[in-house]
Amino acid sequence: MPLRSGEVMRDLGLDRSAADLEPALARVLQAGTYVSITLVAAGTVLLLAGGISPLAGGPELHTDRLLSDIAAARPEGFLWLGILGICMTPALRVAAALVGFWRRGERPMVAVALLILAVVGAGVVTGLLAG
Repeated sequence: MPLRSGEVMRDLGLDRSAADLEPALARVLQAGTYVSITLVAAGTVLLLAGGISPLAGGPELHTDRLLSDIAAARPEGFLWLGILGICMTPALRVAAALVGFWRRGERPMVAVALLILAVVGAGVVTGLLAG
């Protein structure tokens, strides 16, 4: 008689939530990547439609104008939001892992995830201050 996945997981010492965490984290990465790449592609198409070469250098980042640029269909809003999404997706995965580890009671892994997020945050702050 073939083993069911629940029996195999139990034999390996895994519960259902442990087996579900990795696919959920993979979906976070996948969704973030697809959305970000779609935004970059839309910005590139808008650049080309405006007669601007994507290789001619990029527009400046103005975070306070991202949403208004997107609402006005300006390419820089799509490009920068997509690039920021690509940069933020791994941190979002770590944050999702932190929540998963917390729910499973894996406090050492929660600490590791918090440390990773602290390093990422320190890098962002350092980059912003260095200008």
